[in-house]
Amino acid sequence: MKSSAKAGYDGEQHRVEKVESGNLIFREIELPGFSGQQKENNKAMRRIKLTVAYDGTAYKLAAPANGVTIEKMLNKALSDLLKEPVCVIGASRTDSGVHARGNVAVFDTESRIPGDKFCYAVNRGLPEDIRVVESEEVPLDWHPRKQNCVKTYEYQILNCKIEIPTRRLYAHFCYYPLNVEKMNEAAKYLIGEHDFISFCAANHQAEETVRTIYGAEVKKNDEDIVTIRLCGSGFLYNMVRIIAGTLLKVGTGEWEPEHVKEVLEARNRKEAGQTAPAKGLTLVGIEYEREIPKEITSRNEHWDAVLDQSKLESDGISCVRIRFSEPEELPRLIRRMVHQAYRNGAKEVFVTVPDGYEVSETESYGITDSAGWMTAATERSIRGGRYEPGTDPADLFCDLFRCVPDHRKALFFGK
Repeated sequence: MKSSAKAGYDGEQHRVEKVESGNLIFREIELPGFSGQQKENNKAMRRIKLTVAYDGTAYKLAAPANGVTIEKMLNKALSDLLKEPVCVIGASRTDSGVHARGNVAVFDTESRIPGDKFCYAVNRGLPEDIRVVESEEVPLDWHPRKQNCVKTYEYQILNCKIEIPTRRLYAHFCYYPLNVEKMNEAAKYLIGEHDFISFCAANHQAEETVRTIYGAEVKKNDEDIVTIRLCGSGFLYNMVRIIAGTLLKVGTGEWEPEHVKEVLEARNRKEAGQTAPAKGLTLVGIEYEREIPKEITSRNEHWDAVLDQSKLESDGISCVRIRFSEPEELPRLIRRMVHQAYRNGAKEVFVTVPDGYEVSETESYGITDSAGWMTAATERSIRGGRYEPGTDPADLFCDLFRCVPDHRKALFFGK
């Protein structure tokens, strides 16, 4: 697949090379000669957040040099408006033909236009199938893909005998009567934290396929539109469309609702339904977390862990307590929880594991920073000398966190 690249400043500690692999996404690369300190010294630079709505019918996922994407249209309109090169950073990738009512992008500029006025100014240069519905200034280090959030998608199916022409671009047509009650029952099996690899395109590049679905429901209105609505922490490539294709099989009676649970457990893309057409999918919105919770629970029938962030704000420390995990899931569970702690701003992360669990004393668990086991004989001075070398980790954790007595082992990750 060919891609055209264009360098641009992303407001962090490097520049970015834009790769047109999606409507609102591009890759980041480090370039020499530009440091975060330089950016901090540039007091005139501002970061503007845009909420973008669009009809994705005419836009491609990966366009040739003369093709069009949502990202390219935004970049052009902003560059023309501001008389300076602009490259947006998008929050969520949407496939060719997928629509949005609330996608998010940011860009950096030295313009003095008030943050809430950009939406009016830039819309003058955009085609009528793209609109910036809201704009605001955000901190320079705010990144739309590095924040905790809840994304909401809807997939629409026109379920009647004859397709309605005015619906053809925004809903998948199915003439076979659908059992919406069974589809809704099947959707409930998706709620919770699961490995969704069965619902991910085979050519995905995701390092981790565990996601959390907070809400899943299926409804039909008086206009014969069946809507599948999903709210989650994030979605894998083609995940919503594969879920829609799977629920269609339940709706037509080919599969029973319980089969969705079997598909999840199989962890095999071949067990799920086909990928439903892109035109029925809409990104409804992205809601960003305003406050970091004191505690985050990660739990299903395969694992149970808690991320304690009660000391995060005061000391920059978080603690992960593994309460239960199937052996094959433990390394991934540790990696996910430590990554979440770092994402939330932790500088040091402790992972406590009950006795009897097989764990490696040298494994980094995918974390590039230093890691090592703390034992009663450790000579590591913790937290800048507050704890003397040789401190029993049991005492350390009881001081920092309310640890349960059987957690006598601790893995330490420090930036």
